[in-house]
Amino acid sequence: MFRLLRRTQAAILDDLPKAFGLEEHALQRSDTPIIPQRALREALVNALMHRSYRMQAPMQVIRYANRLEIRNPGFSLKSPEHLGEPGSVPRNPAIASVLHETRFAETKGSGIRAICESMDKAGLTPPLFDSDRNRDEFVTRFFFHHFLGEDDIRWLAQFKDLHLSDEEARALVVVREAGLIDNATYRSLNKVDTLAASTALRRLRDIGLLAQQGRGSATRYRPTDKLIKGVNEILSGTSGSASSMLDSLSSVSTSLSSKPESLSSMSGQKRNTLLNELPGQLAARVGAIGQRHPPDEVRALVVALCQARAWTAEELASLLNRKPETIRQDYLRPLLARNHITMTIPDKPKSPQQAYRAVEARQRQ
Repeated sequence: MFRLLRRTQAAILDDLPKAFGLEEHALQRSDTPIIPQRALREALVNALMHRSYRMQAPMQVIRYANRLEIRNPGFSLKSPEHLGEPGSVPRNPAIASVLHETRFAETKGSGIRAICESMDKAGLTPPLFDSDRNRDEFVTRFFFHHFLGEDDIRWLAQFKDLHLSDEEARALVVVREAGLIDNATYRSLNKVDTLAASTALRRLRDIGLLAQQGRGSATRYRPTDKLIKGVNEILSGTSGSASSMLDSLSSVSTSLSSKPESLSSMSGQKRNTLLNELPGQLAARVGAIGQRHPPDEVRALVVALCQARAWTAEELASLLNRKPETIRQDYLRPLLARNHITMTIPDKPKSPQQAYRAVEARQRQ
């Protein structure tokens, strides 16, 4: 693993764009990788330390024209809104311990913060961290774009009539470059609390510059067409005042939010909501369950879930990506027969409110 880390970092640094520099009185130029080495090392170490080794999938490093992505299997066991805060929830404690003891990794729980500080010191666009429970994947995105350069200032000038705060302007630059932003990224970017971040993001949504996706901790905001290419036309319109412009932007936001979501999107949101209720380790077990897992393993997971709280067949179906009837026939009935779970309404087996909870070991005996 140590050799792999060094070789991977070296290969990435060789491929990255480099900034030219010539110190005063120096005879030779220096070429500095555009992404700070400290940030890159921490991201690679975090990926190896926190990835899920239950999945037969590789860690990927992908270089695009404007960014570098590091993808690893396994969503973050630490809630996305708390990324960067002190404290760590390692998926692989033995590997984490070795990497900390050998000083490959920073102080426990400080990796994300170290990455953000390094990118900020280099004047680059803040990194984006995307923990996707549905896909069971964690992605770190580094952008090669220098933050708030001349191009950004010129682009932001078109929004002067919207009276954006400095914090909102920075958020729009990140959204333009990254394609999305969430509460945690806004907080990290502007050093504000959760409430202030939520208020600002909702305002940008209400004036039609951002479109909201998901709810709760899974909420993200993506740029609307008006933000990317249509705002210039609105701001330079011949017959619109600032207030009428805001009205038109708000109507765009309303029409976007009123469109019905697809069934698959709604299903994914429901699953994410249910996953957010689970403790980290249990959520990781759910995320690792595939369609072809042995039935006994799935039944053991159902029992573990029912120990946390009572679940309906439909909720279990959403969590485990299976049909409700499959849940009833293949998992709930065998577990009921073995007295591992019990109904919450035993006198009405077919009640729509019927749920299932685990039976304690001593009760089973």
